[in-house]
Amino acid sequence: MIIDAHHHLWDPSDRPYPWMDYSVAPLRRRFDTDDLRALTRAAGIDRTIVVQAAHDPGETEWLLTQPAPVAGVVGWVDLTAPDVADRLAALVDGARPGGAGPGARGADSGPRLVGIRHQAHDEPDPGWLARPEVVRGVRAVAAAGLAFDLLVRAREHAAALALVDAVPDGRFVLDHAGKPSIADEPKTTRPRAAEPRTTVDHPERGPADAWRSRMRDLAARPNVVVKASGLLTEAGPDWRERPVHRYLRETVEHFGPDRTMWGSDWPVSTLVADHATVLATTQAALADLSPTERDTVFAGTATRTYLVEHPSQT
Repeated sequence: MIIDAHHHLWDPSDRPYPWMDYSVAPLRRRFDTDDLRALTRAAGIDRTIVVQAAHDPGETEWLLTQPAPVAGVVGWVDLTAPDVADRLAALVDGARPGGAGPGARGADSGPRLVGIRHQAHDEPDPGWLARPEVVRGVRAVAAAGLAFDLLVRAREHAAALALVDAVPDGRFVLDHAGKPSIADEPKTTRPRAAEPRTTVDHPERGPADAWRSRMRDLAARPNVVVKASGLLTEAGPDWRERPVHRYLRETVEHFGPDRTMWGSDWPVSTLVADHATVLATTQAALADLSPTERDTVFAGTATRTYLVEHPSQT
């Protein structure tokens, strides 16, 4: 079984996506479940987790109407709203079979809300995640039994740590392995898929040093898991000449298979590679894991984090 724990769906004609400028022009079209099904069938992917891409509650309500293979939605809510708990309750209720909330559907259709994300790396304030009103909102997310996805780079790292420490009962998911600056790495020869690896070589100096430190910080918090996702995109169009395999292996090395999950980051990933290539590259990089460990990365961690229902704390 394979679960794609991070992809998107959108229709730019329905709502604005401010980040979707002309530098990502190929993404400025509708991507829906018809597109998704063709990819998941070819790859043998059983279920998926769709992730918000706009700070718009209407997008979350739309995502909650999507059919299989979508099994869960990481949506958006205004974390700073005084009634954030009520807004979360309405989304959760609407995502239940027969629910009466804005995303209400029949008993046999649609995914459920499994988490919340805010695109914190787009906020002008690098400390946004540590603001008291945001911490209060994330506590409401945890109380509702939902995960919180962390979309952060180096700039937001300190605030992300402060948030995780302030909400010890929360479940946090580090998206895209913390978005390392792989494109700044020297070009190198990509290792062969069948090359045996038992350890990860760590250069003494280089662009990865600061990333490793951030990964150690977050891996030391047991309530944080990581997504091995988006790394080809971070490496850029010449990703084949960058050490993407090394970053994928190190991600698992830092968190362990039990706290690592795979996500395609489709369709953003199509800027540099097709869906099949993203999956195959990750599988090749992690070929030295045991079969049980690979099953955990490609399905088990996502199931435990998102698809096993976590009771609310209220």
